[in-house]
Amino acid sequence: MSNSNQSNDKNFDAFLTQSLGELNHDIAPKAALWRGIERAIDGQKQQQTTTAHTAKQSKAKYLAVAASVCAFALLVNVSLKSGTQVDPIIAMTNLYEAEKSALLVQYQTQPALTEDWQVQLAELESAEAAIKAALENDSKNPTLLRMLSQVYQQQLDLINRVHKPSLQHI
Repeated sequence: MSNSNQSNDKNFDAFLTQSLGELNHDIAPKAALWRGIERAIDGQKQQQTTTAHTAKQSKAKYLAVAASVCAFALLVNVSLKSGTQVDPIIAMTNLYEAEKSALLVQYQTQPALTEDWQVQLAELESAEAAIKAALENDSKNPTLLRMLSQVYQQQLDLINRVHKPSLQHI
């Protein structure tokens, strides 16, 4: 049985060597192959450009958040130095306004994905006003403060969602 296997291996090796010798080594790829290669290269370049654009947007977003955190820290620092107590409602509102402004500046050149997003934002601002009115009577109420924080976060999420560039490509 081992002689049979060796014989088959030698026959196969001879057949393979003969077949390789008879191949035409000057076969040119078809034009469709080159078009496919060009598309693949262009696709990689476009993906790299998109990745770079997304990285710039992420960097701008982080800078906006960092700026708003710095503004909040500055507000707290000034309040502590002046000896006055920091009103959590004012501090939260100032932080939110800074973040909202930064987002709106970041997305000013991008079209919104929906037309009615400003109506939704106005509804959230109405809820914000109602919570602030309730906080005038009970400014230390943790539930109301949490609700105000959630409304602010919903507003920021709405702005991000309607301008998110990754959703425009789907």
